[in-house]
Amino acid sequence: MIEAALRLLEEGASVGALSIEGIARAAGVAKATVYRRWPGKDALMLDVLRSLEEPGPRPAGVSVRDDLVTILEFMRRRGLAKRNSALMRSILAQMHAHRELWRAYDENVIEVRRELLRSVLRRGVANGEIRADTDPELLADLFTGPMLSRAILHEWRELPEGLAERIVDTVLEGVSARG
Repeated sequence: MIEAALRLLEEGASVGALSIEGIARAAGVAKATVYRRWPGKDALMLDVLRSLEEPGPRPAGVSVRDDLVTILEFMRRRGLAKRNSALMRSILAQMHAHRELWRAYDENVIEVRRELLRSVLRRGVANGEIRADTDPELLADLFTGPMLSRAILHEWRELPEGLAERIVDTVLEGVSARG
């Protein structure tokens, strides 16, 4: 059913135009079969979106800097992949018009990744690599903002090798507990 929904989206159907009936028909199953697994279209679409996501890396936990680079490098590679995926760009653009679906995606995909980043930052504060007076939410935004800006808002800007390291080193220099 997920594959059927992806196929319909690839063929040009919009998220709004998709229906449980249409997806069931494309999958060759009864509508009731879809409803046994998902309570509605938004739940199914969330699983469709999850199917397009590759699992994020697990930081090694040795160095806060290296863990931050690992997380940002993953974002850089995802940004490059999304630029090459017309389907992913289309779905993400359409999702903003579907607030509940966007909220579910944010809570179930984006927030999980942000919590991983915040845990690395908390470890950096705890072990003295990052000043204790920093706001973890703002700091997470300072690390991810430049990558997201280039990957999503300014798709014409490069995402070169070494960008993750440059972002991490620049931000860490500003919030270093050592100085």
